[in-house]
Amino acid sequence: MMVMRTGRILTQPSVELMAARGVFARPIKRLFPRVYFTQTRSWCSDGPIADRAEVRLSRLDGEDNGIVEVLMCRERARNSLGRVFVGQMRELVSSLHHDAAVRVVVFKSLIPGVFCAGADLKERAQMSNPEAELFVHGLRSLMNDIAALPMPTIAAVDGFALGGGLELALACDLRTSFCLARHGVGNTRGLLPGAGGSQRLPRTVGFAIAKELIFTGRRVGGERAAELGLVNRSVPQNQTGDAAHKEALSLAREILPQAPIAVRMAKVAMNRGAEVDISSGMAIEGMCYARLIPTWDRQEGMAAFIEKRPPRYIGE
Repeated sequence: MMVMRTGRILTQPSVELMAARGVFARPIKRLFPRVYFTQTRSWCSDGPIADRAEVRLSRLDGEDNGIVEVLMCRERARNSLGRVFVGQMRELVSSLHHDAAVRVVVFKSLIPGVFCAGADLKERAQMSNPEAELFVHGLRSLMNDIAALPMPTIAAVDGFALGGGLELALACDLRTSFCLARHGVGNTRGLLPGAGGSQRLPRTVGFAIAKELIFTGRRVGGERAAELGLVNRSVPQNQTGDAAHKEALSLAREILPQAPIAVRMAKVAMNRGAEVDISSGMAIEGMCYARLIPTWDRQEGMAAFIEKRPPRYIGE
């Protein structure tokens, strides 16, 4: 238990609550050290594995107000998906789900040349078979939580994204990459993609291409990834090594002026509609559209059009 200077006590997130949400089949205290949420949106662990935040949140301000960046900074392990990293990411993503002030989320690495190296195989090697299965179940749940964020999400891939790293990027709505970045879900070490890659990759690039990439374990560069539709934009790297991040911010700034409720409903309509037949998809679209009719933003959009001025959306 940790006591803040303000006298507030931060306690361990309820394992029972997480189990009730269907995240884990049994308590996970041994697998995920405790993480604590502070007012500065920074993360820390009291476990012996890490002595500082591996994932943290940055809220942009000024004209970029509404853009939030998820910063991955597990330097010594190249952002690999270890216990602490996954635990911190899970709590951070959970905090974003009901934050109406957030309009776009950008996932970014602070480690040069790396987005995410995938699974932490050193940690995985120390787990028993049941522990490994439970951990991967939690990892898959994390990717689902990222995919279920109500606002648009963008992965800024300024380095290699391999295995679980690419699965993390695939859980985002949009992806930007620099042209020489390496992407691959892999099919090595006797495993298959276990954090959503076998499902999201075919839905992104088509079944034939996905099967080829998974069966062969092939890695593709940023330009080829853009050709396949694996990433939305591929750009040459710059001297500061953050070209994909700058491109992601450019995308986020295009989304930012749009009506936030309409953007969220469009995401629901597309995501849910993609999983059903077109007639059911049309019904989903109709329900999402109906939720927008009584909003203030819809009235503002119509008024701005008639008055020939930029709209001022407030998310209501």
